[in-house]
Amino acid sequence: MLDGIWRWPSSTDQFMYSIYFLHIYIGLVACDTAYDNGKIDRIALRLQAKEMFMHGYNSYMKYAYPHDELMPLSCKGRQRGVTPPRGDIDDALGNFSLTLVDSLDSLVVLGELNEFEKSVERIVKNVCFDSNLVVSVFETNIRMVGGLISGHVMAKMVQSKDENRLRWYKNELLQMAVELADRLLPAFNTSSGIPYSRINLKYGMLDYLRQQHDTCTACGGTMILEFAALSRLTGKPIYEEKARKAMDFLWAQRHRGSDLMGTVLNVHSGDWIRRDAGIGAGIDSYYEYCLKAYILLGDEGYLYRFNKHYDAIMKYVNKGPLFIDVHMHKPTVAARTYMDSLLAFWPGIQVLKGDLKAAIEFHETLYQVIKRHKFLPEAFTHDLQVHWAQHPIRPEFIESTYLLYRATKDEHYLRVAKNVLDSMNKFLRVDCGFAAVKDIRSMNHEDRMDSFVLSETLKYLYMIFTDPSDLQIDLDNYVLTTEAHFIPLSIADTDNSEKLPRRLIIDPDEIIDDENAMIAKKFRSACPTVINEKHDNLPAYAEGLRNTVQNIVSELAKNSESTNSCPGIPKRLSAWSFSPTNVEHLRQLKQMGIQMEFQVDGHVHLTHSPDSGEANEFTTETELAESDNMLNSMCMLDNTASVKKQANIYIVHSSHAAVTQLLSMIMLVVLLWLSVMIVAMVVVCVVVCGYRIMTIRRSTSNPINADETNTSDCVEMNDDDDYETSEASS
Repeated sequence: MLDGIWRWPSSTDQFMYSIYFLHIYIGLVACDTAYDNGKIDRIALRLQAKEMFMHGYNSYMKYAYPHDELMPLSCKGRQRGVTPPRGDIDDALGNFSLTLVDSLDSLVVLGELNEFEKSVERIVKNVCFDSNLVVSVFETNIRMVGGLISGHVMAKMVQSKDENRLRWYKNELLQMAVELADRLLPAFNTSSGIPYSRINLKYGMLDYLRQQHDTCTACGGTMILEFAALSRLTGKPIYEEKARKAMDFLWAQRHRGSDLMGTVLNVHSGDWIRRDAGIGAGIDSYYEYCLKAYILLGDEGYLYRFNKHYDAIMKYVNKGPLFIDVHMHKPTVAARTYMDSLLAFWPGIQVLKGDLKAAIEFHETLYQVIKRHKFLPEAFTHDLQVHWAQHPIRPEFIESTYLLYRATKDEHYLRVAKNVLDSMNKFLRVDCGFAAVKDIRSMNHEDRMDSFVLSETLKYLYMIFTDPSDLQIDLDNYVLTTEAHFIPLSIADTDNSEKLPRRLIIDPDEIIDDENAMIAKKFRSACPTVINEKHDNLPAYAEGLRNTVQNIVSELAKNSESTNSCPGIPKRLSAWSFSPTNVEHLRQLKQMGIQMEFQVDGHVHLTHSPDSGEANEFTTETELAESDNMLNSMCMLDNTASVKKQANIYIVHSSHAAVTQLLSMIMLVVLLWLSVMIVAMVVVCVVVCGYRIMTIRRSTSNPINADETNTSDCVEMNDDDDYETSEASS
């Protein structure tokens, strides 16, 4: 483990220790050969990773530039309004050469300085942001604004090292980042300060965009690194202020009892639309930026928030080597029965947090999924079966692998990275780049190569096989954003000159001297997770953890197989396997009360009517079997959980939920009836009381009426006075 980390100075303590806590034992012991499955040739793998990057990059430049992305099967560029639309995925595209900007700093990492210089010139001369296109505020920030800032930082670094390079450069990339950020600022004009999810690059917040009030937690909480860097580099505080306000509002919306967050909320009221609490899609990078904002800016408020969230996640969401989404208001109730691939970033965050044991365990769980399916599917069940079969070559798993290797120097993670690299070359490589996988079971390709393949996936693969001394930059001097862009630690301002070395990773040799004994002691006291193993026994310790996880995963798989083999219960139809021409599939749809019709545009429209189902017993038994399977898995995980204080998670059967809903409706009807009766009684009482009061007041104000009435009978007997009697009565 890492003996300590750098922390920011405060008024009460000379040193406050950074959370970037990488458990490093560099130079303390060589890797035990007992754990080697063949020697890893890092130099050869580094060259192979570079060749793969250049294959993808050159294919983009040849077939796609200046368009945003490469279509590797068609060998052409993807252009908004020209190529077939893909829905919300296309909101990342703005006709601003996305892939080139996003992968600009990767060229410096790989040492391709000549190409970097040419690309900077291409971007400055050709890229503009005046397109009449609606883009994602979140994606545009992390890919474009972050890419321009990181490109500017790299350009200044290259200038400082070689005065003959980029002699013409005068902060043009930074100015472009400012222009683009200014175009995003109108999205922050909401009641809460959380930005709208989308904006028109040319015309800003159009009326119909203002009607879209929902956004994801990550969308509003993944702005602080890029916007703070922009403010610090330009001296314009507005960007950091906007991002801080959004982060502050999100923190205020957490559930105060559980400290958990949902995934979708209203940008004005802050009301939660989706209350599922987890670490995957919709919220992942919010947690990441809580931690990294503290690292970059030194604001302890972000550290406090991250620690509160982390404790809540490990208490409620973590179950052994798995992470199961729960309801933020009822954290003992599971919200869904699968995990998505975006949560693969979490082991890397756990490394930075210092929780190395948990990081090793969860990373191994993910690796077992990859070993079963060759790639990490977009979503997988708790028994590690495929739920969504796509694989767009996401970087999160290899990012966590890179950080674990930096922390442990365990060659196991080099072998993991080699496995990923070999699979990419074998299954994803095509003539014009690398193609995403539409279904990892059949390995059918998709005509798609996202910009993050070059900006993140292949960059991390190259860095893990490269000795830090061989890189053009010192990685320890930067914070990597969620898109793997470089923000220099030096942008933070501090007046205290007495501090620990301003580096991301601290070599133990820097703190073992007698004169630094106090610093070393503070390092160790700051460590939240202490592994009671000798420094020279880390590989064996990690191997033991991985073996335990493998046993748990194996038991989960066996449990799933035995449950699925229950006699009399047919296998339930899944979305990925459905075919509209399959008679058996259509029969099952009819049994479940689902009607299908084809739209004019070729899409299939499904409508569910519970009353029209033919075999409710079939669906009920199937649902119960699936829920029982998950309950068995939860019991197993409860017995093998690595975290001591964990809450049990309960699965609500759909039949129980239906009964609960029925009882709730009955109670609601009764309450409404009682309310109506009470209101009616109040109205009657008010009317009666009002009438009585009016009668009493009239009698009091006209007391002679009674006497006149009594004498009228007598007066009527006098025919001569008939007129006067009538007048008196009136």
